Amino acid sequence: MKRFIEKIVENILRLSGAVTTIIILLMVVFLFKEGLGLFNSPAVEKGHILCVHASNRVSYLNIREIKRIFDEEIKNWKELGGEDMPIEVFRFNDIFRRYSESEFGDNYEKLPEKLGEVISSTPGIIAFIPHQYSPSSMPLVKMLEDEKVGFADFFGGQEWMPTATPAPQFGVLPLVLGTLLVSLIAIIIALPLGLGVAVYISELANNKIRRVLKPAVELLAGIPSVVYGFFGLVVLVPLVQKAFNLPVGETAFTGSLILAIMALPTIITVAEDAMRSTPSAMREASLALGATHWQTIYKVIIPYASSGISAAVILGIGRAVGETMAVLMVTGNAAVMPTSLFAPIRTIPATIAAELGEAPAAGSHYQALFMLGCILFMLTLVMSIASELISKREPGKGV
Repeated sequence: MKRFIEKIVENILRLSGAVTTIIILLMVVFLFKEGLGLFNSPAVEKGHILCVHASNRVSYLNIREIKRIFDEEIKNWKELGGEDMPIEVFRFNDIFRRYSESEFGDNYEKLPEKLGEVISSTPGIIAFIPHQYSPSSMPLVKMLEDEKVGFADFFGGQEWMPTATPAPQFGVLPLVLGTLLVSLIAIIIALPLGLGVAVYISELANNKIRRVLKPAVELLAGIPSVVYGFFGLVVLVPLVQKAFNLPVGETAFTGSLILAIMALPTIITVAEDAMRSTPSAMREASLALGATHWQTIYKVIIPYASSGISAAVILGIGRAVGETMAVLMVTGNAAVMPTSLFAPIRTIPATIAAELGEAPAAGSHYQALFMLGCILFMLTLVMSIASELISKREPGKGV
């Protein structure tokens, strides 16, 4: 009977592991399926088209060119390989300024005809109109070729404006650089502090202090990130603003400070465990040869525990890269290219948290956010694999 029960428990555990693995794989497949769908999305806002005069030699525009035209940064077709004539931007609502509503008939059945008349009579026009009112059947109207969101537009773009019209901008570069900048500065701040505390707990503190200090450090890891965010917003933001005489305190530096605080428990705990695992014989041999306690720490213990310390650093970076709420609250949430450590930025997790609830399901904005999730997944996966490989190295051989 006992053997039978053990067999049942073993099968339940095996089934539980298999189900968990399958669920994780399905989640990853769903994430990448939704994310990669972005590159099949049209560059122009869904359900709309761009039309020009049939005599216009330009038949193709990329996402950035469309945005620059409608922002009036490009004002002549010659800049795009066309004739030397000014560009006249026409939006759908402009048709109601040219004609009264009574001229369109019931249900606006004459709208395509009126739009066709406007385009046919204006050689330099570019019209952004709904597809359902397309006047493409008229002889002097030409629709521009459908452009898809490309890999270069996404990974090389420097503007994140998913609600821009007529061409949403999905340049992820500002978000990636913002995430890496905040994480890198956070680790630069947290590493010496974390290593110092780990050395103290492992080698210098007596048993009474160690029993109090180590649980207190581990308790910091359990504090919700939103609490760290409130602390940063109420305490750190005003301090940074006043200390550096800034117009606002929500900056990349403030985000780095709060992430450094959040990464400290991970770095301290893992590094301290690695140092405590150093064999006593190595400590005793160093001291027997005449080395001082400090010499033993930085010439014997730290080199021996270097693999564990390296793993602690990578796990700390992983915590910083994936953090959402605290960073969202203290970095200014500005999706622009980072130009200074004391300027507002936005990170990938903060973007997903801020925009996913407002993005239309199955739309290009929705898919772009899933693609951001894919990037974040790959970053954390690489860090986790690196941490696992480093932690398995033979102690004392470093990285």
